[in-house]
Amino acid sequence: MPRLLHIDAFTNRPLSGNPAAVCFLDHEADATWMQAVGNEMNLPETAFVRPIAGPPGSYELRWFTPAVEVDLCGHATIASAHALWQEGRVPAGQPIFFHTRSGILTATRSAELIELDFPSVPVSEAQPPAGLLTAVGLETVQIRFAGRSQFDLFLEVDSPELLRRLSPNFFALAQIPTRGIIVTSRSDDEQYDYLARFFAPAAGIPEDHATGSAHCALAPYWQAKLGQDKFIAYQASPRGGIIHTEVRGNRITLAGQAVTVARGELIA
Repeated sequence: MPRLLHIDAFTNRPLSGNPAAVCFLDHEADATWMQAVGNEMNLPETAFVRPIAGPPGSYELRWFTPAVEVDLCGHATIASAHALWQEGRVPAGQPIFFHTRSGILTATRSAELIELDFPSVPVSEAQPPAGLLTAVGLETVQIRFAGRSQFDLFLEVDSPELLRRLSPNFFALAQIPTRGIIVTSRSDDEQYDYLARFFAPAAGIPEDHATGSAHCALAPYWQAKLGQDKFIAYQASPRGGIIHTEVRGNRITLAGQAVTVARGELIA
């Protein structure tokens, strides 16, 4: 029976950050079954990890929301690395090489942080699609920048207060053809360089709590605006999440902590 862990990522406290289920497989599984498990777990992501041929620490990794399989997910990758090291499936000091739909993603340890090597996902300026601003609860004068990345729509708003009080119409947002909507602002807390929220109702996640892949777009965007390469970001969701990022050319280092909340076995 597959081993299953419930892990909170981008946090050092249980019941905060972004939750993910991590399921250990010993053989290739059917995607329909994995999607059904993702729906059953009803967490922002369920990750499936399976050892494959290659250097030590080589694993296939796939991510499923309750509704769809996704191409890139940061918090469930942090959770998967944490699970493999904590459960002793990979020695603590050994890197992990995740083979994914977005290429090979490497996970390493650095002090208390788990570091991921992810692709940069730059943002290009673009007009917001019809209905987006109304669905998010914004007016044109409140937007400093509008654009899109490979995966998501992107908005910078003019104040942290505005970012925090957003209350989108999720039904309307789900009608817009995109994986998700990134909303960001400068931080008014000196601990952090920028703030963000992420909405993805079309993928079965009304608001994601801490979205690593979104920061693959956010980090290069704020690099151009702030003239720095390293950031500490806060995702201002109800649960919150702290994401460390560094821009390294066309790669992004995402780093954070994770804690295990529950362990069990999947019998279905």
